[in-house]
Amino acid sequence: MNWQDNIAIWQANQEKLPDYLKKELTNIQTNQAQAEEAFSTDLEFGTAGMRAIMGPGSNRLNLFTVGQATEGLARLMDKLSDTEKKRGVVISYDSRFHSAEFATHCAQILGNHHIPVFLFDALRPTPELSFAIRHLKAYAGIMITASHNSKEYNGYKIYGEDGGQMPPKHVQIVVDEMAKITNLFEVETASVTELESSGLLTYIGEDVDQAYLAKLKTVSINEELNKSQGEDLKIVYTPLHGTGKMLYRQVFEMNHFKQVYVVAKQAILDPGFSTIKTPNPEFMETFDLAKKQADEVEADLIIATDPDADRLGVAVRNSQQKFEVLTGNQIAAIVTQYILESRHQLGQLEPNSEIVKSIVSSELPAKIAADYEVTCCDVLTGFKYIGEEIERLNETQSGHFLFGFEESYGYLLKDFVRDKDAMQAALILAETAAFYKDQNKTLYDAMQEIYQKYGYFVEKTCSFEFEGLDGAKKMKQLMQNLRSQLLTELNGTPIVKIEDYLNQVCHQDQNTQVFTEYPKADVLKYYLADGTWLALRPSGTEPKVKLYVGVETDSQQAADTKIENYQQAFSDLMTQ
Repeated sequence: MNWQDNIAIWQANQEKLPDYLKKELTNIQTNQAQAEEAFSTDLEFGTAGMRAIMGPGSNRLNLFTVGQATEGLARLMDKLSDTEKKRGVVISYDSRFHSAEFATHCAQILGNHHIPVFLFDALRPTPELSFAIRHLKAYAGIMITASHNSKEYNGYKIYGEDGGQMPPKHVQIVVDEMAKITNLFEVETASVTELESSGLLTYIGEDVDQAYLAKLKTVSINEELNKSQGEDLKIVYTPLHGTGKMLYRQVFEMNHFKQVYVVAKQAILDPGFSTIKTPNPEFMETFDLAKKQADEVEADLIIATDPDADRLGVAVRNSQQKFEVLTGNQIAAIVTQYILESRHQLGQLEPNSEIVKSIVSSELPAKIAADYEVTCCDVLTGFKYIGEEIERLNETQSGHFLFGFEESYGYLLKDFVRDKDAMQAALILAETAAFYKDQNKTLYDAMQEIYQKYGYFVEKTCSFEFEGLDGAKKMKQLMQNLRSQLLTELNGTPIVKIEDYLNQVCHQDQNTQVFTEYPKADVLKYYLADGTWLALRPSGTEPKVKLYVGVETDSQQAADTKIENYQQAFSDLMTQ
């Protein structure tokens, strides 16, 4: 079907559109490029769900594309036994435009299939959704969020019964069922009133909050430290207009951190994110308001969580007392050091302990872990793989999970959640800061000590945009070219090994060997003769190819120079 015919179908069903979509449908037809992009193809459902600009069209996120995905989930659950189906689905959402509307629509579609729904009575963090699925023993969960993307976006994520992202084999069934829905406007719903009266719709909120908070209490390693230092440690916190607002005060207070100052303007549930360009806690400008407040109250550190409170960023005072934003890998290194050292001091470091990280994250935490005779396990990018490793450890009783992380500001300490959890991360960061404050040190000092002991590990990530209708095709062609024409050097340095995770082969010393310890994934990782590594990975949720670079040197300046040179060399190569 061409895009003009698709628009005609939408026009014919205008009476089913909410007023804002009717208006947007009229407006988009005045811009052919936008109309063609919105209507010429279907929104792709990836392994992590969907994320896209909101608006009318089959290639935009709206009530009807969300409805199509939910109908696919409902049809998957229709294939289950009655017992399994009756376990139901938990639904949560963030502060974005239309998130609550989308969440209710999902409930109405599932309810129409006689599937019980547990709908949060207001927005809640993604990690609390993950917890709620496990706590309520539900079959699945839906989270309406676009994470840290700008205000034009929203997203849809499906979770499995373990609280992690739904397994690929089940996702494929959802996708297959979605493909059978040829008319988005024919997906049927039940009324909210009908679902409430039949008992198929249950609202949840404070009950699950209290259970989640009780589990968060267990994240602390040294409660006596928190009691002694918690009243003096000053923290500025910003939820970036999102779900972190719902629980942050209780989370900090119950763990003895009394001096927490919230950035009031960013504690407003504003879907337009009016105080920031993008609600991403890895960007320096995200901390501008928080820095001003932190200087006023003489705070020790700043903690920021993204709108669905699964990612966390931190700013700490450097040697000039200016706030400096840590990278995701630096946060992971500091936390790893604290977890292992504190558990060692307290006699809590059990044999066969393990930390888990993604293959594109820093090698520094692995080096720290080796110092404490703790295993570091590498997994593919995506927290579901960290969850799978946790499950393996639990089932085989072969080890003890201590910490999991990704370079993209995602962290997990306790497995009552099976996705990244910024609430857990905020607690351990506060405790880590208290640990060093007790020694008259800052988190910046801690990072410098780690560098001096283990070497200067510096990593950087950049993205190459592939917008437009042919964006996905260009991304695929790029990866194909790099696989068919293997690089032998970069910036004059020989490439000694290439790992191809899609074809599951390793090219080294003019030989090719098969490796199957990882699932297939569209990733290429290059190892250079000087110890540098680079990885290239198309994003699963955005039209981007991400380039990761990691270097190790004996000084910060040398590391910064080296990483910039390699990143530029690869960028030049990709744009030729």
